[in-house]
Amino acid sequence: MTKRWRPKLEPDKVVVEELSKAINLNKVLTGILVQRGITNFEEAKKFFRPQLSDLHSPFIMKGMDKAIDRIDSALAANQKILIYGDYDVDGTTAVATVYSFFKTHFPEHIDFYIPDRYTEGYGISFMSIDWASNNGFSLIIALDCGIKSVDKVAYAITKNVDFIICDHHLPGDEIPAAIAVLNPKQKDCPYPFKELSGAGIGYKLIQGYAERHSIASEEVERFLDLGAVSVASDLVPILDENRVLAHFGLKKLKQNPNNGLKALLEAYPDKPEFGVNDIVFFIGPRINAAGRIADAKDSVRLMTADSMDDAKTIAYQVNQHNNERRGFDQSITEHAFELIEKDPGFADRKSTILFHNEWHKGVIGIVASRLIEKFYRPTIILTESNGMATGSARSVEGFDLYSAIEECSELLDQYGGHTHAAGLTLKLENLPKFIEKFERVVANNIVERSLTPEIEFDMEIPLRTITPKFYSVLKQFSPFGPGNLNPVFMSKNVWDVGDATIVGNNHLKLSLTQEEGGRIFKAIGFGLGEHYERVSQGISFDICFTIEENHFNGHVNLQLNIKDILFR
Repeated sequence: MTKRWRPKLEPDKVVVEELSKAINLNKVLTGILVQRGITNFEEAKKFFRPQLSDLHSPFIMKGMDKAIDRIDSALAANQKILIYGDYDVDGTTAVATVYSFFKTHFPEHIDFYIPDRYTEGYGISFMSIDWASNNGFSLIIALDCGIKSVDKVAYAITKNVDFIICDHHLPGDEIPAAIAVLNPKQKDCPYPFKELSGAGIGYKLIQGYAERHSIASEEVERFLDLGAVSVASDLVPILDENRVLAHFGLKKLKQNPNNGLKALLEAYPDKPEFGVNDIVFFIGPRINAAGRIADAKDSVRLMTADSMDDAKTIAYQVNQHNNERRGFDQSITEHAFELIEKDPGFADRKSTILFHNEWHKGVIGIVASRLIEKFYRPTIILTESNGMATGSARSVEGFDLYSAIEECSELLDQYGGHTHAAGLTLKLENLPKFIEKFERVVANNIVERSLTPEIEFDMEIPLRTITPKFYSVLKQFSPFGPGNLNPVFMSKNVWDVGDATIVGNNHLKLSLTQEEGGRIFKAIGFGLGEHYERVSQGISFDICFTIEENHFNGHVNLQLNIKDILFR
């Protein structure tokens, strides 16, 4: 697929010069800092040396005092509290965090609840409220969901069940009548950081409770590994508090993870470094798989296991669920490709919408992402569940998917999500009209450039810039993720010295140089085997790439991870 290359705006040279002197750093790396909004010594110090003391006071968040007051009154009156969360990684890590914290201190009062993806769907359900009421719960703490559950909270009030909502999704026009709503995205919430994950807001709740009751900070910090899993998996910007949580959470994950995460990681190859991508591609899918294939409560049980024996038993089950999920993922993706190949009108459309009543609901979001990778257009994959069409949507850079779905709201029974990802449910008879209207909305609003994937690179550099010292500083820019992506560099007129080969599933392995007699860099281009013929002829070309360490047989070498190749 052809990609556009776009350089980031060049940083202010005066600011780069001053900051470079202040922190004694070369101008290439300093320029990248400035591009990311770091312009003085204090900001650079916070970036390179995060501290837990950098976290904001939880009591700045609107509703925090009320939330803790209600928890206190529930505990004083021996009322039962239900910790409720969504069935994805963010929801289950949030539940594991808050449930474990309160279970430690008040074991007789606490239980947790995860809605069933298939019978209850996303968010708070009427069924769960009935279950809470019938089982004597007076307070539900909802995590990673609830900000739009106006009708559900109103129903709960009739059942004498109170809600505390801890959510990070965009609020609607009406806020539910909960006892307290913790969501920095509320218009009148003064909390300075708006991009916490659902588990991040759960962390702020227990942090606030611990401060109010003089509970040692270590009792809260033992959940940092779960916080890192949430931040990485939910793709929230790794800035401000999320950077702090990810930084310390990754350390705990590497050195002293909780029993459940440790049991999962025992199946993971030993890595000298452990980063966000390891969570995204290994831990996250396994935690998610329980809710996709079986019961998301298994994920909470895993992350709250008291013993390693229990954790290993559940981890085995979760890994089995993940293997099953992979099978569904592959077969449905192949089926989707077949449907597109048979559709003569597909090439003229600006969106991709596919429906099949037998597709597994638990993996359709993954399939939507696969189709984005191949066709790069706003995509919705739908299946039938409980007599309704239910779907997962994914977007492309620069297109507000949530707004487009919202324009079709009269045809929907339920929807929610973000700019780049959303979920929706509608009546089967409304499906043809929805497909037609969504395509029209996308066609009228998307710009052509958003239909071509873009590589944004930070800096153009000569390969000789890359040294072990350069990379040792670059590593300190991590943890990488949205808002602080691994820097992408561009170098012109490089060529392969004669080692080009195709390995694995169409991956291009190279040995590159930029000057006669100059240093040779090992490089890998995943999925770039199509360029082998021209590269192997010694033709020069331009590359966009990131820099990484390759660990093999006890040896460590710098390697270029090529994102794209351009022949001039």
